[in-house]
Amino acid sequence: MEDVAQVAGVSRATVSRVINGVRNVDPELHEVVWRAVNATGYVPNRAARSLVTRRTGSVALLVSDSEDHSVNDPFMSRFFTDPYFGRVVGGVLSVLRPTGVHLALMLAGTDEARVKVVGDLRQGHADGVVILSLHPGDTLPRLIADAGIPAVLFGRPAIPTPISYVDVANDRGAAMAAEHLIARGCERIGIISGPADVPASQDRLAGFRQAMARHGHAYIPCVEGNFTLASGEAGMRKLLAEEPGLDGVFALNDLMAQGAVHALRELDRAVPDEVAVIGFDDSTPALAARPTLTTVRHPMEDMAAEAVRLLIARIDDPSTRVTSVIFEPSLVVRHSA
Repeated sequence: MEDVAQVAGVSRATVSRVINGVRNVDPELHEVVWRAVNATGYVPNRAARSLVTRRTGSVALLVSDSEDHSVNDPFMSRFFTDPYFGRVVGGVLSVLRPTGVHLALMLAGTDEARVKVVGDLRQGHADGVVILSLHPGDTLPRLIADAGIPAVLFGRPAIPTPISYVDVANDRGAAMAAEHLIARGCERIGIISGPADVPASQDRLAGFRQAMARHGHAYIPCVEGNFTLASGEAGMRKLLAEEPGLDGVFALNDLMAQGAVHALRELDRAVPDEVAVIGFDDSTPALAARPTLTTVRHPMEDMAAEAVRLLIARIDDPSTRVTSVIFEPSLVVRHSA
């Protein structure tokens, strides 16, 4: 560190603050120090530093679902191909990378795995966690909150829990979709929802129905999907079987909207001339669909980045109060509606 300080022309204390990720360091000094680190080939002794700071220099992205990840795990292939996870990881790394803090991936699919994860975290395997809870009734956020582990949840908790979280205003985004379909002149509109017990699905469904009710649409036919392309195809076919004159559809995520477009094409229903389709997320499937999807933008990267900022603040000061940050959605108009 003395060599780094000499090359950088700063004090040893400044080098220590930069390398240890202390906030409020002048950005220019931060850059100068890291150039000196690279020039000298200095590598911090992470084990020694952790003894002093009582920190591991890593945070975990903890994915909690309802799958057993012990054998023949299909989750990992889905994790690396699903645009949802990729966007979250990208947002997390955008904040962690400049700090030198490492990201660990942890999975918990069973009650036993959740208990083990909490134990590992209490033993200091990571300084804190960003939690992706993928199923309703998940006990993990509460277990982590009760254990006093610094944590931030991605999305509103299904069960009220004293834990900070980031989310998007799902209801307002869905209302934007409803207003757009009405403005296009659509009169017979249906919904392909997500699972009924998922908070995001509940909020989007409620927001869409409330907006439609303000325009005199007291009843909106709805079929339940599970946020997959296949469920969007099946849901679209079911909606048309119930409402052959349907001229507008709101799918609660882009994968289901893409599936709906596939089904409409196979049924020779032109999109958007005969049936307008709107999705939610503004993810890769929105651009892959033909025609490209009009969708509600879900700023996942920004949300994930903010989740990490909240987490770092809580690691630095455990007395930081539990808080929530709600991001505003926006409508991205393309060719499907």
